Amino acid sequence: MEAEKVVLDRDDVRRTLVRIAHEIVEKNPSQQLAIVGIHRRGATLAARLRELVAELVGDEVPLGDVDIAFYRDDVTLRPSAPVVHASHIGFPLERRTIVIVDDVLYTGRTVRAAIDAIFDYGRPARVQLAVLADRGHRELPIRPDYVGKNLPTAREERVNVRVEELDGVDEVTISPGRAPLEVAA
Repeated sequence: MEAEKVVLDRDDVRRTLVRIAHEIVEKNPSQQLAIVGIHRRGATLAARLRELVAELVGDEVPLGDVDIAFYRDDVTLRPSAPVVHASHIGFPLERRTIVIVDDVLYTGRTVRAAIDAIFDYGRPARVQLAVLADRGHRELPIRPDYVGKNLPTAREERVNVRVEELDGVDEVTISPGRAPLEVAA
């Protein structure tokens, strides 16, 4: 069996987040900016991005996180009950640019669910998307505003994002995966 291939190591992840933070600051007025991460690893990356952006603008930037478990369009198709985390958005969304942060962009369905979850809290002026890795294979018309690394992959491959806070290491790897499951008609 083929081993995982490391495509971003700890230093690469740090440099990538610093670059994305600079891009966010260049594109947005800081007083209207807020960052919201998608549970789990997106929320961790969002917290790091918020610190970097706040350092660049010299001011606090609101941070939130959302759980999309019940917003997914495939929740009834999954074999087990979703693991649910609390969502936290403790600031008004109106007139703000919300930067949604996720670890990997694949089909676009997770981001669509996150947008639905965020809109339950209010109506932001704009919504942008930052992802550490974009692997393609979109099923929905979703395009990130900020991309750490484009990773062209086969559908059966897996992109694994690991973060120090949850996994003990910062890295992004690609590993061979199982063939996609066919849905019986």
